[in-house]
Amino acid sequence: MKWNIPHVLAAALLTAAGASQAATVTAQTWDLYIRGTATLSFSADLLSALDTGKVSVAGYGYADPPIVQQDTDGFYNAVSVTAPVSTLTYDNVSTALLGIGTVGGVTLTAPVRKSVSSGGQLTVTDLNADLSTRTIYADIIGANGVGTLSHLALWHVASITGSTNFYGTYGGPAITTFSGLSLTSEGLDAFTQSLGLLTLGQSALMGVTNFGTLTAYVNTEPPLLSHPPLTPPWYVSPTPEPSTYALMGLGLIGVAVAKRRRAA
Repeated sequence: MKWNIPHVLAAALLTAAGASQAATVTAQTWDLYIRGTATLSFSADLLSALDTGKVSVAGYGYADPPIVQQDTDGFYNAVSVTAPVSTLTYDNVSTALLGIGTVGGVTLTAPVRKSVSSGGQLTVTDLNADLSTRTIYADIIGANGVGTLSHLALWHVASITGSTNFYGTYGGPAITTFSGLSLTSEGLDAFTQSLGLLTLGQSALMGVTNFGTLTAYVNTEPPLLSHPPLTPPWYVSPTPEPSTYALMGLGLIGVAVAKRRRAA
């Protein structure tokens, strides 16, 4: 029988945690030896609304610079923004994947345009896709008195496809896609006020029934048993508790068993 070391470690940790009680666990991808990215792709409807307000797009925080395609007249053909996946939330008994968190995002800037916008700016960052409620939360930084709104329910999700199990991330690459993103009422208010939308701008925004898709790609991080020399800037090293050392010991036992079986 061929053993996969990531599966051994994951099984040891999940079994130990589940032996005490079922729980929802949120862990940093670095602690799970997983690396990933999530890409937000704008829909045609959203691109049309951005064109109406001549809204510019820029990356924010740890996100990559946006990939922007425009025609010769300056109208958007495609826009996508990619940010690192920083956390995974899962059930430690069923191993169901419950949430995917990212760091970084996108900033939209609206110039002053008659009947469209009085001018403003909106940053959408640190997305958290909740699979159980089909909702994508985000931190919002808005102009025009909005300020910072943490963990705002921004989009409803029409469908989720691809990997929805925590083990899938160790078989890699695992891909989970959230499609049909529609603004919540709170999200609509944040967009409208932050961008200073006037009559035509509000009409354009209301016409966007699908904001696009969010696609997360995650995979096991090599080398498996040691962190790469540089950890990501957002990573916070946890302080081990006594129970953590017990779990580490169980994980090492699992590795030893795997080696013996492979040698047999």
